[in-house]
Amino acid sequence: MKALHVITGLGVGGAEQQLRLLLRHLPVDCDVVTLTNPGAVADGLTADGVRVTHLGMAGNRDLAALPRLVRLIRSGGYDLVHTHLYRACVYGRLAARLAGVRAIVATEHSLGDSQMEGRGLSRGVRALYLGSERLGRSTVAVSPTVADRLRRWGVPGPRIEIVPNGIDLTRFRFDPVRRHRTRQRLGLPEGAFVVGGIGRLAPGKRFDVVIRALAHLPSDVWVLLVGGGPEENVLRRVAHRAGVADRVLFTGERPYTADGGPGPDLPSLTSAMDLLASPSPEEAFGLAVVEALAAGLPVLYASCPAIEDLPPRAAAAALRVTGGPAAFAAALAAARRAGPTDRTAPDAARHYSITRSAAQLMDVYAAVVRPPVSRTSDSSQGASPR
Repeated sequence: MKALHVITGLGVGGAEQQLRLLLRHLPVDCDVVTLTNPGAVADGLTADGVRVTHLGMAGNRDLAALPRLVRLIRSGGYDLVHTHLYRACVYGRLAARLAGVRAIVATEHSLGDSQMEGRGLSRGVRALYLGSERLGRSTVAVSPTVADRLRRWGVPGPRIEIVPNGIDLTRFRFDPVRRHRTRQRLGLPEGAFVVGGIGRLAPGKRFDVVIRALAHLPSDVWVLLVGGGPEENVLRRVAHRAGVADRVLFTGERPYTADGGPGPDLPSLTSAMDLLASPSPEEAFGLAVVEALAAGLPVLYASCPAIEDLPPRAAAAALRVTGGPAAFAAALAAARRAGPTDRTAPDAARHYSITRSAAQLMDVYAAVVRPPVSRTSDSSQGASPR
């Protein structure tokens, strides 16, 4: 089977890094097209031996990109096209149909109750999404919560498949040597209690809640924010106004795997943390939470379908916190008083192994590539000879 993955961009982000990890485990010949921004994940995919093409799309309304994508799909001889993120789903599904490919899968990574990838869920966004969705064979939801949202939007239930995001459990396993080395590299005090935040620095992630909570906590508590985005300067100002700028570290975007670049990779940073805080009130999955659990970290979260869709005891170290900075400060203070925890991954993390997710996705691929059986052929095969 030969597949083409079409994604909006390949900067360091959850969906983008999930795609790279997935391609390492799919037994399929895969190429990737990025509509925009061939960033660090594009470099990583290329290093993995995946062919990456930058379509050079100028913006959401760059309709000239559509015929370019159609030609690329036609020339590639693909059996299946798999799209990721809103713009790529809209353009990619249409281009695949125009190129004669009918086996089309789309993964919905980021549908919330009120926003998708930071854009509001207007009638126009919904209409364009649903119109393009009908061009595909199957829409993959990364959690049962997202599947429910898709159904409420109007996507027919039989067209929805649930394939959760996956993680490399081995890579995130806690390593005390890596913890010590990373904390030294970051300049963290020996006895610091480090509260981590992982994700795009955008308003919806609400990392300002954690920074404001820090102002109510002792001086040995630090915040380590892993990610980049438009909110970084805003968050730096919040830290200055709260008087805690000297205890907030920004690492910028960090890759999922060691790539030889400056600075530690994401698993090294999770080893350096003592707790993960995820104050975002609206998530589609909660990948950072699952990665933190794989590193044996306790977690305070406001929304995480990946945890909420599992039995209650699957992630005993994950505690839901409702409220603002005061609520998070109280929960953080309690976690600090409780002392160090056993850094063993719980059942919830093992449930989201990338090998399991890849196997589930292969079942979806097999179903959409298989030609539909006509009623005529069914009846002729089942008829008794006369």
